[in-house]
Amino acid sequence: MIHLYTGDGKGKTSAAVGMCVRAAGHGRQICFAQFMKGNDTGEISVLKRLPEVTVLRSPVSFGFFNSLTAKEKEELTRIHNRILETLLDLLKDGTDRLIVLDEVTYPVKFGLLDPALLLRLLSYGQRTELVLTGRDPADFLVSCADYLTEMKCLRHPYQKGVPAREGVEY
Repeated sequence: MIHLYTGDGKGKTSAAVGMCVRAAGHGRQICFAQFMKGNDTGEISVLKRLPEVTVLRSPVSFGFFNSLTAKEKEELTRIHNRILETLLDLLKDGTDRLIVLDEVTYPVKFGLLDPALLLRLLSYGQRTELVLTGRDPADFLVSCADYLTEMKCLRHPYQKGVPAREGVEY
């Protein structure tokens, strides 16, 4: 089935990581694919230590979309498409996997991946568990979701000027 964690609240990636931990605890193979991010985060560090988990992401941190040059956008698109192609190759062997597409809504919105590759991957939702995260998902992502969860921000320290904190927000 396909899960979509979205909304303006904190917890989308954390919920997806929780699914990874639960699946690993039952011996399932997991592929955690992260889009748009290349910087070090606590969740990536711990996921890489789990033998059941394969992490796919950019080896480079490109920063925020608004600051990217045209060349950086092209390179990031190549990286994102390579991630999707790798996932499609993995799924060919029929292994029962959990696939997480963390922050996938952003490259869809910004045109930084091939939507045909993503649609091919989503077609595997009948045979494997797919978890998608990110704000403002495209309508086709909402439509294909079997689980649709909206994280809503009611209060956050950032609103008071508190910056993101290591070990809490990243």
